Amino acid sequence: MSGRTLWELRDLWSFVALVAVGYFFGRRIEARHFADLRRREHASLALPVLTAPRLDPAWAVEDAALVTGIAVVSIDYFKYVAASLRNFFGGRVSAYESLLDRARREAVLRMKEAAQARGATVILNARLEISSVSGLDAGQRGARSAEVLAYGTALRVR
Repeated sequence: MSGRTLWELRDLWSFVALVAVGYFFGRRIEARHFADLRRREHASLALPVLTAPRLDPAWAVEDAALVTGIAVVSIDYFKYVAASLRNFFGGRVSAYESLLDRARREAVLRMKEAAQARGATVILNARLEISSVSGLDAGQRGARSAEVLAYGTALRVR
């Protein structure tokens, strides 16, 4: 075999190894994160998050403050490769759906934690902002991670 062919094989095996590591570790990390999200969501059920822009006039508000929660969640290498193939052929990109679901749920939980720290009883006018982060190099294409900002007005109501 020529030296060039050996380098090509090495590159192929490096790619396969990265995909395999991304698959196994990425699945494990994602499963742990989903389990943690379910546990924390269950623990925060007592604090409702409403999208209503106005509060009920009967509420006696003791305190109001803007609360935020920010989460940036990255996609593993396996899912990035799978999503790139799906983008090429077209169709639903479930890898990014999972990424956005995790980021959204994490941001809302962080917003709720900030509200609970202020003693809030409800979050009013909750909103989400989503952006993709592709890396430091402007020449890179495709989202590698998603940033979600959740914000709302935390109220302490008597």
